[in-house]
Amino acid sequence: MTSALEILQSRFGFDRFRLQQQAIIDTLTSGGDALVLMPTGGGKSICYQIPAILRAGTGIVISPLIALMQDQVDALAQNGIAAAFLNSSQGLDAQQSIRRRLLAGELDLLYVAPERAVGDDFLELLGRCELALIAIDEAHCVSQWGHDFRPDYRELYRLHERFPDVPRIALTATADGRTLREIEQQLQLEDAARYIHSFDRPNIFYRIAQGDGGRQRLWDFIGERHPRDAGIVYCLSRKNTEAVAEFLAARGRVALPYHAGLDKATRAEHQRRFLRDDGVIIVATIAFGMGIDKPDVRFVAHLGLPKNIESYYQETGRAGRDGEPADAWLIYGLQDIVKLRQMMQLSDADEAYKRVLHQKMEALLGLCEQTGCRRQALLGYFGETLAEPCGHCDNCVEPPATWDATEAAQMALSCVYRTGQRFGAAYVIDVLLGNERDRILQNRHHELSTFGIGELDADEWRSLFRQLIARGYLRSDERHGGLSLAPASKPLLAGAERLELRRFDKRKRTARPAKAAAPADLAAADQPLFEALREQRRAWAEQQAVPPYVILHDKTLRAICAERPQSSDALALVPGIGASKLERYGDKLLEIVRRNPVASSESEVEAID
Repeated sequence: MTSALEILQSRFGFDRFRLQQQAIIDTLTSGGDALVLMPTGGGKSICYQIPAILRAGTGIVISPLIALMQDQVDALAQNGIAAAFLNSSQGLDAQQSIRRRLLAGELDLLYVAPERAVGDDFLELLGRCELALIAIDEAHCVSQWGHDFRPDYRELYRLHERFPDVPRIALTATADGRTLREIEQQLQLEDAARYIHSFDRPNIFYRIAQGDGGRQRLWDFIGERHPRDAGIVYCLSRKNTEAVAEFLAARGRVALPYHAGLDKATRAEHQRRFLRDDGVIIVATIAFGMGIDKPDVRFVAHLGLPKNIESYYQETGRAGRDGEPADAWLIYGLQDIVKLRQMMQLSDADEAYKRVLHQKMEALLGLCEQTGCRRQALLGYFGETLAEPCGHCDNCVEPPATWDATEAAQMALSCVYRTGQRFGAAYVIDVLLGNERDRILQNRHHELSTFGIGELDADEWRSLFRQLIARGYLRSDERHGGLSLAPASKPLLAGAERLELRRFDKRKRTARPAKAAAPADLAAADQPLFEALREQRRAWAEQQAVPPYVILHDKTLRAICAERPQSSDALALVPGIGASKLERYGDKLLEIVRRNPVASSESEVEAID
């Protein structure tokens, strides 16, 4: 009798089994059921292909993407294995021929889509055959909590009810504890042997960045790391998919778009070129990727946030299937967070489901804003512990700079509140920067105490708002994107907690010029004036029930001490003094300056005498 190892060596050309393949094959060959969680590239298909050859009859493989069945069957044919598929891409004659081969027992494996597998006609056909096993690939599709839910998968229990003695195997590369439990329940696999392998893909380098200029930064990454390699770029919209493909192609790369809006022939041709040509970049929505077996994808890039960590892991797992070094690169902005929250709120799902979506989104944002090891956080989401930092992600190689963002965050939250909790981040940032745009003037928001108090530049403010939203201090309106304070903001505004955030990377931006230079340090001679200004600021703050920085920031007070303006025109040149503050506080500030002249030194007194 031929052994599993002999088939592995003779048909597949491998010397030995990997991971838990041998144990899984033994379980199925002996008639048992198995639930397998194995990372992409771990060799899941061999776990059911070899038992289908060893056992009498035909193995039925449920696969969600008919576009890939041809490639899978072609690959098996190269190994001398009799395999076929049945799907809607075939004509009637071709389908009849496959049925005859199935009934004659000539097939080791038959691939079908889930909707066909549970049809009455197909179940009747299977009833006339000898079945070796039933394999359910991409089993996470059965879970309504999963990232790729397919309703037809929830009907696959009918196969077990109709053929209770046929061994089954459900396989996935991506599932958290909730999804695994639902796979077991929906497919009636509670008694199946579990084979859970590590989620870790040590050959993948994870890098996540925030900010703008995504296309140029993508090009810089590809040019530096993968000038001739094949890769996948994921975009959030069809329009952006087309634009990014054109952007890369204009710079000399073979870059092809792939999304559901393209006709079937174009999608098929682009997929074919990606799978078979060297160095092709496919630019795609999430419509592309499941089941992709291309081993030499050297990078997967995301221009925008995926839906959740499961999607991120599944999509990045398409890189480096050959075990060689590969990159997972992601860049995202504030609008990505807003869009995810809007999609969740506008969903027709019930509140329980929305809560789960919210938890998954928060976990994803937590991974993005992580200041520690990415891999530890990623594996921890799936219930796996990595004892030490991996040393193979951006945070390990280049530990992110952090800063005490407490005061700046209070400014941002106060400005959101004072503008009415109905405007988006871009508007609020304009107010913080003191930009006298028509809309701001019409709303009289240039008269607010928060107008012009911002000491960060626009890029830094955007980074701050991203992180405040990600951490739950701010909420975004599900329809219009207006920001409002979340309950978590109260202790921060009250000064009851401090906030450490990632510092914005300034290496690729141009700093905004200030109105006037302000000294970083305060001279001893200026200390009395500084204290007098602080005391007046405190009084104004108490009168208005706002934090003192809302009135004037310390940096502004130091600039007043250094410049000692004697007129309104001179005071207007001090950073942090906009027209509104000049009108509100200018006379009093000038009075304090005049009351606190620079003290004369002994030498100056002697010279006068």
